[in-house]
Amino acid sequence: MADSLFLPLAAKSSNAHSSLFFRNCPSPSRLLPPKSSSLLLHGGEKKISVLGLNLYSRVSLPHRAAPIRALDSDVPHPLHKGSVNFKNRKSYVEWDSLTAKFTGAANLPFLLLQLPQIILNARNLMAGNKTALLAVPWLGMFTALLGNLSLLSYFAKKRETEAVVVQTLGVISTFVVISQLSIGEAMPLPQYVATSVVVAAGLILNFLNYYGMLNSTIWQFWEDFITVGGLSVLPQIMWSTFVPYIPNSILPGSIAFVVAVASVTLSHSGKLSEKGPKFIGAISGWTATLLFMWMPVSQMWTNFLNPDNIKGLSAISMLLAMLGNGLLIPRALFIRDLMWFTGSLWATLFYGYGNIVCMYLLKTISLEFFLAATVGLIAWIGMALWRDAAVYRYNSPLRSLKELVFGS
Repeated sequence: MADSLFLPLAAKSSNAHSSLFFRNCPSPSRLLPPKSSSLLLHGGEKKISVLGLNLYSRVSLPHRAAPIRALDSDVPHPLHKGSVNFKNRKSYVEWDSLTAKFTGAANLPFLLLQLPQIILNARNLMAGNKTALLAVPWLGMFTALLGNLSLLSYFAKKRETEAVVVQTLGVISTFVVISQLSIGEAMPLPQYVATSVVVAAGLILNFLNYYGMLNSTIWQFWEDFITVGGLSVLPQIMWSTFVPYIPNSILPGSIAFVVAVASVTLSHSGKLSEKGPKFIGAISGWTATLLFMWMPVSQMWTNFLNPDNIKGLSAISMLLAMLGNGLLIPRALFIRDLMWFTGSLWATLFYGYGNIVCMYLLKTISLEFFLAATVGLIAWIGMALWRDAAVYRYNSPLRSLKELVFGS
């Protein structure tokens, strides 16, 4: 998430929600079934005629998003079954718009995080100092790239426009670094060519799918690819973090690869239970989230083994990581996306703020810097919880969190 957020096809509606679906966008909208109907206002005093509309037609009406369970977190959000709440229209629409803008604003801190590395690599290449590029592990950059591509597909499926832009920027900026590593011979050419093909295919397929111009079979193949790739890479990265305290082995990744291929195959064969395909479909998004969530764990493990290394961390970079991921929290909570909320909150607390705490304990930052970051973080999260509860007219923010985790 630190590099993303950090971020599929429109699902067929179930019987329970067959009449009302919407595509997430900066201004909320309500999709109506392709037949004529009417809405009664004020006890039947007025009628609004609704003409036949196709599935993607939108009428600007306020709505309430239904909480999304973990297994359903990668599908477009169905509307709340209840009636339209006109009294709550203004505050809901305003907060919907604001949270989308917060997500878009996250592009700036994430770009500032990657830009110094890109500039430094360019300077080293122009100076002929290719050895310096070996300090940037291409495998780690590739892992981040795979995470960005998986989350890009996840958010493209949900039509979360601002989050799609965040992930696209993450893919492009990471690929620029990988290209620099290849130019500096810090990354083998065959791996770079394969990575370039995956990036180009991923961007094109996600673009076509976002605008509804992609064949469902092709998209399913892409989803299967990122599911197998993410599930294979995650356990291998987790295992590698603790080498040399555990044996260096590719066994975790190999086992995960076999399990992933078998799971995808069974999902298409129809031999799984009803929830089986949903679980498989959610794997790619969750593995991408867990990849980014593992970054602060790896960093803190390194800090624990070598406390002096903390001096090499930039306090501004950690602040930008906290800020970028923190800006995503209100939107994830608002649309009740458990996966997105979990990854963003984790990266905010443990990657950005967690490293700031470590730096303060080791006296590499001032008390004033630490207190400012702490107060700002608490105020921001508190504001997000309070405003969300107010918009949904709940008595306590705990109800918003309960809906987020357990659904309605």
